[in-house]
Amino acid sequence: MKNVKSRIIHAAMRLFAEQGAMQIAVSDLAKAASLSRGTIYNNVEHPETLFHITCGMLFEELRSCIRSGLKTNDDPALNISVLIRQMIRRVHDEPDWGRFVALFAMTEPQLGAVWAREPADIIRKGVKSGRFDVPVDQIPSVTTLGGGAMMGSASQVLSGAVTWRKSGSEIAELYLRALGIGRGEAHRLARVDFDPLPQLDFSAVAQGLTRPEAMTGSH
Repeated sequence: MKNVKSRIIHAAMRLFAEQGAMQIAVSDLAKAASLSRGTIYNNVEHPETLFHITCGMLFEELRSCIRSGLKTNDDPALNISVLIRQMIRRVHDEPDWGRFVALFAMTEPQLGAVWAREPADIIRKGVKSGRFDVPVDQIPSVTTLGGGAMMGSASQVLSGAVTWRKSGSEIAELYLRALGIGRGEAHRLARVDFDPLPQLDFSAVAQGLTRPEAMTGSH
């Protein structure tokens, strides 16, 4: 069972995505979370900062999931393929999360930083080992390319235009090709079985809910 703070963040994320706005009414939040207004105020010191708190917690939760799932001794090409498909699958499995990310990741630095960190580290390791054929000074552009592809895939999966499995495999394959992996190997790596990201759960990071600076000072 989700703790109170986790319930608040889940409900806030859903409302932000549904309304397409960065401010929501406390009364709407209380209703969505099945909590009283008093409980909301007791757990959220500054409701007007809730959007940025939510973004910070999404960043922390996803970064934790990515780090715990990566196998440091694995092939960087396999790791990047799995990571892309894990994130696209989560869009399907957790559509509220997917809608929030699709709406705000390109404009909210905390969300955009997700793709600029762990994936970029994998790419750097691949370049250093000779696995990827990308100039070092182009790594920021390569990670931007991957983030844009993720956002496009999220929109397609959410609209039902394509399945997460098809989109994930195709995006992973094309991205591996861009990193210098051959056609046949990229196709194979983009279809290796993988474990999905854990079910969305803010419990582990929700202790900072009343202190928005706690979510921005550790990046």
